[in-house]
Amino acid sequence: MKRFSLTSVLLASALALGVTTTAYADAGDSPVLKRIQDKKVVNIGHRETSIPFSYMDSNGKPVGYSIDICMKIVEGIRNELGNQDIAVKFVPVTGQTRIALMANGTIDLECGSTTNNLTRQKQVSYLPTTFITGTKIATRKNSGIKNVNDLKGKTLGVSTGTTNEKVLKAYIEKNKLDTKITQFKDHSQGWLAIETGRIDAYGSDDVLLYGLISKSKNSNDYTVVGQFLSFDPYAIMVPRNDSTFQRLGTSVIANLMSSGEIDGIYKKWFEPGPTDINMPMSETLKMAFKIQALPN
Repeated sequence: MKRFSLTSVLLASALALGVTTTAYADAGDSPVLKRIQDKKVVNIGHRETSIPFSYMDSNGKPVGYSIDICMKIVEGIRNELGNQDIAVKFVPVTGQTRIALMANGTIDLECGSTTNNLTRQKQVSYLPTTFITGTKIATRKNSGIKNVNDLKGKTLGVSTGTTNEKVLKAYIEKNKLDTKITQFKDHSQGWLAIETGRIDAYGSDDVLLYGLISKSKNSNDYTVVGQFLSFDPYAIMVPRNDSTFQRLGTSVIANLMSSGEIDGIYKKWFEPGPTDINMPMSETLKMAFKIQALPN
């Protein structure tokens, strides 16, 4: 497979998004902004167990790193439309439903832990990369599993509709591991299965696995193992074919990166964050922020 440097990939993505701070067009030129203006509400799709990006707090309120970034975009929308009374409606989504709900207009922003890839761009669009992760597996420390190759004859859980599901299935098939795949609606169901011994390992993005472990009753019993099987840039999803709305969101995030404000948002949720995930920002993500913070 032909490989490209991370710098060139991120720079190309940033240029394609067309970051700018020029005045936006009327809401009438943007179907999404027009709908928000008319209904006076922004519909935000959120995950319920994508810790610490988008999950439910003890009061049943959506919180997380991605939620905080999306609320900054909501501020930008309110300023653009000159209406501070625009409300926010949170709509729960899963790995299976998020793209369909975006494509049919049910949600305006998807604020979770979604990987930006070319296949999905046939149906939706994305804002700049806000996190970089990849597929790994989590297991009990005493399971004897050190990497994916150790899953031969074992049972692996995955969340339906995720890039991790595709990557792990392809790897297992290619290497003839004879691993049973069990699919789950969401991460919470998959993690319950590993806690109750119904599966031997659970596959997802490494940061989500660390998040699930941090919220587990016996967090010291679990570990994340193996090499990265994929490169997954997370980005906030927006409707396709609305360049004005996409440009507004892109500008908001680019300004968060150029001002350094996004560093504070990151520290709030990851260093160590309310779930004690304790993941300092990687040099790769720091570079991504610098590249995407294009000059005004």
